[in-house]
Amino acid sequence: MLLVYIARRILWAIPLLFAVSLIAFALITAPPGDYLTTFAATLAQSGDVVDEARLDALRERYGFDQPFIIQYFRWIGGVLQGDFGISFEWQQPVSQLIWERMALSVTLALATLMFTWAMALPIGIYSAVRKYSIGDYFFTTIGFIGLATPNFLFALVLMYVAVVHFGSDVSGLFSEQYQDAPWSLAKMGDLAAHIWIPVIILGTSATASLVRIMRANLLDELHRPYVTTARAKGLSEWRLILKYPVRIAINPFISTIGWAFPQLISGAVITAFVLSLPTSGPLMLQALLAQDMYLAGAFILLLCCLSIVGMLVSDILLAVIDPRIRFR
Repeated sequence: MLLVYIARRILWAIPLLFAVSLIAFALITAPPGDYLTTFAATLAQSGDVVDEARLDALRERYGFDQPFIIQYFRWIGGVLQGDFGISFEWQQPVSQLIWERMALSVTLALATLMFTWAMALPIGIYSAVRKYSIGDYFFTTIGFIGLATPNFLFALVLMYVAVVHFGSDVSGLFSEQYQDAPWSLAKMGDLAAHIWIPVIILGTSATASLVRIMRANLLDELHRPYVTTARAKGLSEWRLILKYPVRIAINPFISTIGWAFPQLISGAVITAFVLSLPTSGPLMLQALLAQDMYLAGAFILLLCCLSIVGMLVSDILLAVIDPRIRFR
């Protein structure tokens, strides 16, 4: 039954991918004008002469004069063949620009998600079990501070403390000698030595939010009749808590996978600028501002795909973990 459920969810993901690709292309073509319009405006501001005949020729060459649906099928047809088009601003294939940045973004998102779970799960359980204790009040206060503090402000404070008091630079994901070096074990080790700083910054608010959710859900479950029955049968307290109510209260953690990846990747743009992170956020923002449609469209499409894959994974895990969920 589980395999049938997984197969059905995968089949539903195919038309959903087609729909989000259409929406993504509509979003990047929705603003008035195109990249050539923005390029012409930039030339005019700098005092250069804009050759309208050349712009018309480029517009015809790139297909900007074609109807929307024709442009879409040209774009999605290339994507299905692994060709995301050419970046107008960088004059490079989009695939060469996005893959390393997307890989770093996904790595950062996975590390942040693991950090968030590792911190939020035990703290949330402790706060629920030791309700209104000193520890509960302490973690509640820290959680409210984490929710109220913007990530970019936390990054600025951390950078100030690191530079002024420790004389070290916490920006970027690599040391200077590894920034343009090919991938190797030494570069991966350097990445691991730097990635914990943005992980803590990005994971603070998410951890604070999940702690409150875990605490509230577990408090609801601790007073259910099945917990009283299990306790009466002589189960040890922590074994009882971890085996029954935590298994039910953990659902919000699983369900966050669907939105965690795109939110961490697209929602950390300002933090990426502050910390000079070579992730997808800054390049995607630059592409959107320049109306570099193929580059921006590739990022938006990949974010949508991550959302769909995340929802698929969370649905499957929920079906496996929670016995109350039926597959049909």
